[in-house]
Amino acid sequence: MNTSRIRRTVVAVTAVTLLPLGAAACSGDSGGAKAQDGKKSEAPKETSKPAKGQAANGEFGPACKSVPKTGKGSFKGMAQDPVATAAGNNPELSTLVGAVKKAGLVDTLNSSKDITVFAPTNDAFKKIPKADLEKAMSDKKTLTKILTYHVVGEKVPKEKLADGSFQTLAKERLTTSGSGDSYKVNDEAAVGCGNVKTANATVHIVDSVLMPPK
Repeated sequence: MNTSRIRRTVVAVTAVTLLPLGAAACSGDSGGAKAQDGKKSEAPKETSKPAKGQAANGEFGPACKSVPKTGKGSFKGMAQDPVATAAGNNPELSTLVGAVKKAGLVDTLNSSKDITVFAPTNDAFKKIPKADLEKAMSDKKTLTKILTYHVVGEKVPKEKLADGSFQTLAKERLTTSGSGDSYKVNDEAAVGCGNVKTANATVHIVDSVLMPPK
């Protein structure tokens, strides 16, 4: 056997030996490509975060920081209950809730739809002279007039507070004014924490009791 023939034999044997390895490699590459092609490319999910100083559901104002983070008195908890029940879970509104019960307005408020309540805090009631407050609390007609003056029969979100005039359930109008996160009702009561949602109402917590026109 001459040298040329030997060289051709060696080349043929080498090619036959390497062929299965090459086929296997090609097969592995094809499977990997298929697996890659079959995968859906998922774009990273963007999480929308509230602006600094603003709560997740649009609540605003300095007094919002005192609202419990969890439980029935939290923003999430209050959103599950009708307004009178929700207010009862907020310790800052206990005087208001007591007045609502004395006036027999719990069912009226809880059964109303899409209303807005300007809710005075306990400290707001303390601004009223004690004798005047006791007199109002003992007179159901007067108490009902005062309380229903805090309730508007429509949704009043933050954007409507800038320059608003609204008919209340007491058949008297109240006005709102302000900008940014600073608003007042009747130029006297400041909104401490606004846009609080309950199951049937929007609540703006205020620092003074609103008195209807005489």
